[in-house]
Amino acid sequence: MPQHKSCKKRLRQAEKANAMNRSVRSAIRSSLKVIRTAASKEEALKEMPNLFSMLDKAAAKSRAGFNANRAANYKAKAAKVVNALA
Repeated sequence: MPQHKSCKKRLRQAEKANAMNRSVRSAIRSSLKVIRTAASKEEALKEMPNLFSMLDKAAAKSRAGFNANRAANYKAKAAKVVNALA
């Protein structure tokens, strides 16, 4: 356990960030799963704006380990899956 006041604060901040990052990462993965398991292209296209929005927000705030390049890669992979659907 931390003894210094500043170390205690950093621990609180780290726990808070960890919870937020886990939440964001989980939401992104769930959205990606919806797209990958969609039966039709229309279902996948409905979910795409939601996924793209979450990725952009995560990249803008550097949440859950997402930077601009990683978000762009996720978007490209999602688009590739949607375009492959008939």
